[in-house]
Amino acid sequence: MVTWSEAGEVLVADKYRLSLLDASAKTYDAVDSHERRIQIKATQIERVSISSEPDYLIVIKIESDGTYFEVYNGPGAPVWKQAGKLQKNGQRSISLAKIKRLANYVADADKIK
Repeated sequence: MVTWSEAGEVLVADKYRLSLLDASAKTYDAVDSHERRIQIKATQIERVSISSEPDYLIVIKIESDGTYFEVYNGPGAPVWKQAGKLQKNGQRSISLAKIKRLANYVADADKIK
């Protein structure tokens, strides 16, 4: 069975023509044609968790009907810096509301296209 996270990776990879990495790859899910390493996060709730600072991050929210929208597309550092404290599971959580605010400051040149 495919998870929402896996489905999200495929949706984003298809939209941006990314090459998905093996599931065992740490921190990154895909690379683009410029060899930029990208972490992809897909969620159905109002937050995501990240375990390390990615070079680039794309976050999507998948609705119950299967449609989705992009919440964030840009450098991973701002999201990592604003994420909460490290949890026992080794991840830091951040709300989509906070990520949306950060997205307003991402320059077009810093987005994956």
